[in-house]
Amino acid sequence: MNDIVKAFEFNLELRRQTAVEPCRLLFRQQIAPYGFDTFACGELDLRDRGRAVFFLIDWSDKWARFYAASGLVERDPVVEALATRLEPFTWSDLRADRTLPKIGLKALDLCAAEGWNEGLVVPLGQVGNRVGLVSMAGRDCNLTVEARAYLCMIAICLQTHVRVLVGSQGFAVPPMGLTEREIACLRLVAKGRSDAEIGENLGISKTTAHEFVEKAKRRLSVKSRAELVGVAVSLGIVDL
Repeated sequence: MNDIVKAFEFNLELRRQTAVEPCRLLFRQQIAPYGFDTFACGELDLRDRGRAVFFLIDWSDKWARFYAASGLVERDPVVEALATRLEPFTWSDLRADRTLPKIGLKALDLCAAEGWNEGLVVPLGQVGNRVGLVSMAGRDCNLTVEARAYLCMIAICLQTHVRVLVGSQGFAVPPMGLTEREIACLRLVAKGRSDAEIGENLGISKTTAHEFVEKAKRRLSVKSRAELVGVAVSLGIVDL
């Protein structure tokens, strides 16, 4: 079976899934034969990293501990590369780039020392400062040209499908630290509801509804309800 047919069949099976968890398992199953054992899917704001959202995270406990303890969250060479790279790239591509800062090379060396010596990053749909991505990491990965093309195709399928699902099912990590109540209020604001109507809908007081909306505005660093909705839409929190 050629890779185009495999990708087509993967997409058909993916589209049958109505929950995020089966999507995670299906994608993991597909990337494992190529040596990848951890991945994440979401969107980044290249100007404000605080506005990153994760639709799906499939990190092993070891990778999660390493990522946090190593300080990669602040100096991830993948995130830096997304500012200039529009096409899929590997960690090997980054190593071969002579413009890669020493801190980026050191970060890749730290990953390799822990066993993750290759990665594949698939940037998706950059609009302004925002870019979607699926990022995979693994050990001794088998990345032929054909394998790379196949993984990129199914990564695109994953990101576009899961992005739709999280709007109603929730994110892997609450975007911008928003609570479930704040997200619920935010979605009602997007429907044009007043504080009183939000309170009635959620069974809370008008004052409490207003407080939740104001907290959401502060978390998203916006000043108006209109701007709040605009940012929420761009983050995939609200689907108009």
